[in-house]
Amino acid sequence: MEDLKKMPESYWKEKLTPEQYRVCRLKGTEQAFTGPLYHNHAKGVYECVACGQSLFSSEAKFESGSGWPSFDDPVNREHVELHQDNSYGMRRTEVVCKNCGSHLGHLFEDGPRATTGLRYCINSASLNFKPENS
Repeated sequence: MEDLKKMPESYWKEKLTPEQYRVCRLKGTEQAFTGPLYHNHAKGVYECVACGQSLFSSEAKFESGSGWPSFDDPVNREHVELHQDNSYGMRRTEVVCKNCGSHLGHLFEDGPRATTGLRYCINSASLNFKPENS
């Protein structure tokens, strides 16, 4: 199996749409309330758009009002990596796909307290949705 983290940027530019590339590889953010998966309520699994790694279950998705899909926990915490992000004068925790290194979004500690208390705030552009019965 090839190490996707070592793939050249030319590989990602060919594989991803310009918006996916901007978000996943350049650590961009899509505009709030515009992502196609923000209002998705179907049952299934959210996968990394770049490599297909399973990331979040629809069971973990909740309405945060933030403008981005929000989840309280990944399907497997080993599928994501967390990095300190001090960009734009803020101190945040970046969430990346452990398999390919793609930027997914950020982690905040203001999620539902009844579950993990965490909010994985994830860009729709970094995700594919696989419906439960497909």
